[in-house]
Amino acid sequence: MREILALDAVAAGVPEVLVGDDALEARVRWVHVSDSAGVARLLDGGELLLSTGSGWPTEPDELRAFVAGLVDAGVSGLVLELGAHYRYVPAVVHRAAAERGLALVALHREVKFVGLTQAVHRRIISEQTAALHARDDVRERFTALALRGAPPDYIVQQLAQTLGAPVVLENLAHEVVAADLPPGAEEEVLTGWQLRSRDAHRRDADRRRRLGGTSIAGTAGAGAGAEAWLIVPVEARGIRWGHLVALPGPAHPAGRLGVLEQGAIALALGRLADGDDDTWGRIGRQRLVDALLGARVATSGGAVARLESAGLPVRGADLYGLVVTGRDVAGDADAAARRLAGRALDGRASGAGLGGSARVVLLSLPAGARFDDDAARTFALGLAAMEGAADAPGVALAIGARADDLDGLLRSVQEAMDLARTPVPRQARGPVVRRSHDRPLVRLVTALRDDHRMQQLGESMLAPLIEYDLARGGDLLDVLGAMLAHPGNRTAAAQASHLSRSVFYQRLALIGDLLDADLDDGETLAALHLALLVRRSGVR
Repeated sequence: MREILALDAVAAGVPEVLVGDDALEARVRWVHVSDSAGVARLLDGGELLLSTGSGWPTEPDELRAFVAGLVDAGVSGLVLELGAHYRYVPAVVHRAAAERGLALVALHREVKFVGLTQAVHRRIISEQTAALHARDDVRERFTALALRGAPPDYIVQQLAQTLGAPVVLENLAHEVVAADLPPGAEEEVLTGWQLRSRDAHRRDADRRRRLGGTSIAGTAGAGAGAEAWLIVPVEARGIRWGHLVALPGPAHPAGRLGVLEQGAIALALGRLADGDDDTWGRIGRQRLVDALLGARVATSGGAVARLESAGLPVRGADLYGLVVTGRDVAGDADAAARRLAGRALDGRASGAGLGGSARVVLLSLPAGARFDDDAARTFALGLAAMEGAADAPGVALAIGARADDLDGLLRSVQEAMDLARTPVPRQARGPVVRRSHDRPLVRLVTALRDDHRMQQLGESMLAPLIEYDLARGGDLLDVLGAMLAHPGNRTAAAQASHLSRSVFYQRLALIGDLLDADLDDGETLAALHLALLVRRSGVR
């Protein structure tokens, strides 16, 4: 209604808004011209009624009933042209329209209703055409994403850009799988997400029941005092995997609900193509772990909110950073953690120099829960998908120090990553559990890893070996690491290096010559061990 009043065809009639404000936000679907007192029965709702009032009833009660009938029929607004029949708008019509929230406009000059109708219909048809084009564009875009196999987080990102609003993909447990939010908005949007989401779904279900099973544009209240959320299920072939949630944002020509539904279709097609593979969870966990380890979080509070919205309790929990290495550690980390009454998020240790199969795990256990070596082996076996300790050769679990906040958890992860770079004895059977508190030097290096003096120490001591290996494709650093991992046992060190004893001793002699150092001196070995740990910890 507000936009119609701005049209030149309406302005020519010198309009006077008698009932406006929120009433002018009513959507106009069509324009109808009639002076009949019984016009209400001919309307479908959403019409703007133009009239001179010549056929209106004359009694106040009948006029009041006439206005009530228009409102009940769903009329968007009433425009009365003065002069032909009425010199002014009857007070009873004015009061009835104000009471029922019906937009009421008086025209003080005669206008051609046909011209006014044409102007409004031209505007409506133009918007409908633009909406059709916009819907086609959105459908083509998200169909292409589905056909190309776009990952869920990218589809969520495209939805957020299209809608100009935050968008969240959640699973059926109301845990956040992927989210695209404005920078720094994680804490505000995701804090208490599961409770707020459940409340929004409950409100939406109540609304559908009131409407006889019909949802109104998929909207649901996000909670007391919060704006409306837009919620659309992601489902296909009778299987529902989760929901897309769009927070309040600007209108879209294709309709915000229509855009979100196209995104849901693209996600559902992706899930059908994935079969039983938990691609959603795997990609979501990996992105979250990468963001945390790469310090790509704006605030600590936002990071905590993101973790907890994904199902990992942080506040009031015992937190551990873990790294699992081995030939087969493809099990479900969260399922393994649930056996210990905890939760876990995990991802590949990409770019950390730990090998492609290594997994970084963020483990949350109830405060005071037991996490001794037996519990740790049970957890490792869950990831290795093995039944018994003897069935998991080469699997190692590096455990950082216990933490009770996010910063401590990140330090614990770095400790575990540094510890995981130490080779596992080849003869070890079953999961090998190693803890950072058993390796004080590792903890020292982790704490001081960004100190430039530590970096300078590692570089200056090992430079001859680094340059030799780079120039000749050598393995001197690996040989040195094996020797330091097995002090006093050169046979085990040679086996760890996959070299014969004679070749291993030749490598040691070359290392001693290049470094001009006595490899039997305890202080020298300690300094080399520290330097090697610093270098390895620098690979993030």
